[in-house]
Amino acid sequence: MADHQKIHPVRHDLEAPQTPTAPLVPRGASKSDQSDPAALEEKYVPPPKRTIPVTHSRPPKRRSSCCKCMCWTVSFLVLLVIIIGAVVGILFLVFQPKIPKFSVDKLQVTQYNSDSNSDTLSATFDLTVTTRNPNKHIGIYYVSGSRISVWYTDKELVQGALPVFYQGHRNTTVLNLTMSGTTQNATVLLSTIQQQQQSTGSVPLTIKANQPVKIKLGKLKLFKIRFRVRCTLLVDSLTTENQITIASSSCKFRPIL
Repeated sequence: MADHQKIHPVRHDLEAPQTPTAPLVPRGASKSDQSDPAALEEKYVPPPKRTIPVTHSRPPKRRSSCCKCMCWTVSFLVLLVIIIGAVVGILFLVFQPKIPKFSVDKLQVTQYNSDSNSDTLSATFDLTVTTRNPNKHIGIYYVSGSRISVWYTDKELVQGALPVFYQGHRNTTVLNLTMSGTTQNATVLLSTIQQQQQSTGSVPLTIKANQPVKIKLGKLKLFKIRFRVRCTLLVDSLTTENQITIASSSCKFRPIL
């Protein structure tokens, strides 16, 4: 009988150092994590970091309620002025307003008496004036509250008022006015007027009128405005005996703003 081969197990000494048969890291590969840290730092260079500047914005200012109210008020007033200006401009282009005309046609002295005791002069003038409305689409209401006076230098001789009436489009109206008044220091005043008449042959007078009117545009009646009339006259004398001649007359009619 053939001999059986005996297999003897090989005992490995677990305590003996073992030599690896193959390298842990293949050739050409980088070293493991257990390699030298200094070498790793030399090989790995981190990319530079971009630093973005941080800008701190200021917090928005809060407007107070008073400032907002002021801004709204100013804006409203500016808008209102623009609207009024546009309306006035349209009305001016449509109606083309013109200033009325005023002229003095006749002056008559019906009373011219001096009182030596009180040193006063009592006078009554009858004045004929003509008013013209040159507007084609505008009517004029002459309302109450007017005043008209006749002056010699700084002395008021007589005063009165214009009548209340309506003057239509392109209308001419003749007014007969009676004015009266009393002036102080009559002796000096009469002497000055007489010297003026003898030296120049005429007596300068000034007529002043302040007249409130209402303008009518079509069917629309506007608010009340005032006109001021100023006329300069040269008359040959101031007596009740002779007919007074007006040598020259010039009037200006303008609104009071």
